[in-house]
Parts: sequence; structure tokens; C-alpha cells
Amino acid sequence: MTGRLRLPWRRRTGRRAGSATPPGSAPPLSEAEVAEAERELGVRFPPGYRTYLREESAGGGHVRRLRRGPEGWWWDANHETRRDLLPVPFPHPDSYAAEDDEQWARQPQSADFADDLSYAEAWARWDDEGEEREDRKTAGAVVLRENGCGFRTLLVITGPLADTVWWDGRATCDRIVPLSFDHPGGAPPLTFREWRERGLTDPSHLLGPDWGRPAPR
Repeated sequence: MTGRLRLPWRRRTGRRAGSATPPGSAPPLSEAEVAEAERELGVRFPPGYRTYLREESAGGGHVRRLRRGPEGWWWDANHETRRDLLPVPFPHPDSYAAEDDEQWARQPQSADFADDLSYAEAWARWDDEGEEREDRKTAGAVVLRENGCGFRTLLVITGPLADTVWWDGRATCDRIVPLSFDHPGGAPPLTFREWRERGLTDPSHLLGPDWGRPAPR
């Protein structure tokens, strides 16, 4: 099979709320505020992003703002990002490719069940498992920017890939790929600072030539 079915949890992945942050930037945060946010969220911000928060801005405009709200510290319009997964290291997409294959191979088929109710119950369990897996693909990361049509720019906060920036293209091709200066040459993902300098408004030149193709199955 050359592509994947578009299931409910995959459709939801592609429909994220737009940013509620108005144009412009918020003032920088104090060291005490940054430290308080880190303690509350259970993470240590990557150095480049931490410097940005302390010396340049808390966000706004092109970069989602970090602020303290009624429920504590969080980023604007990251409503569907799970707080409990932020301290979990961000997984490289290569690390779950085989598990994705295995999950799709287990998709319930109606012909294997004695009645529609049994099939529906099995499919619902399988779908719930898939939704949990999709959530965990962005563990340790937050949305920096909504790029329209369900595409999002992610900043990795936690794990070996912290301070790198990724393109969430699951709305159409089921892939999360790094933003990079040289995909064919194997260049590493951009850092937060590099993204702000080179790819903040138009990331098209930072995507590999085949990023939009469905993952082969």
C-alpha cells in the first residue's frame, strides 16, 4: 500500500487551533519568571530558547508566546499539546517507524468479527491506541508557529534533540521531518536561533524534496 487511510485521530491531528497571539512581541521574561516556568513544567528550556525568553521576548507574532495564565505557565494556542508529555524526550521519527507499521498491520477488519458491535468495539480500541501514539510523537515539544492547512512548526524542549526545530506535516503526509539547511547532505535540524534567522516566515526552503509524500506502506 502506498499511503495510509485518513482515520479520525489523524484528521484531528491536522486541525489545530490557530494562534490567539496578536501581532507583535511581548516583553522578555525575568530570570525568576523563566525559572518558575521551568519548575512548574518540569523541564529546562534549551539554552537558545532560554536566552530568547530572557533577553528578547516572551513570544508573540511569529513565535508562540509563553505566559502565566489561570492554569499556570503555558504557550498560547497549544491547547491540544499534552502537559504531561512535555518532560518526555522527543522521539526521532525513525524510532517509531516499525511500530507504526505493526499498528497498521493490526487494523481490525470487519470480516474477522462475528457481528458489527464486536468489530466496532475492536476498532475503537485500536483507534484509541493510535491517538495515544500520535500524541507521543510530539512528546517533549511545543508548537512554535501554526503554518496553515494543519502544518505546524515544533520546538523540541526535552531530550537529545532539544533546541531543534521540526515540521509537523501529519495533516497530509503523516510525517514529522526536521527543518534543515541541507537534507540531501545530512545536515542536522535547525536550532531555534537558526530558525528565527532563516526560516521563521517561509520554511519551504528548509524541507526535503520528498517531505510531502505519504509514508510508504
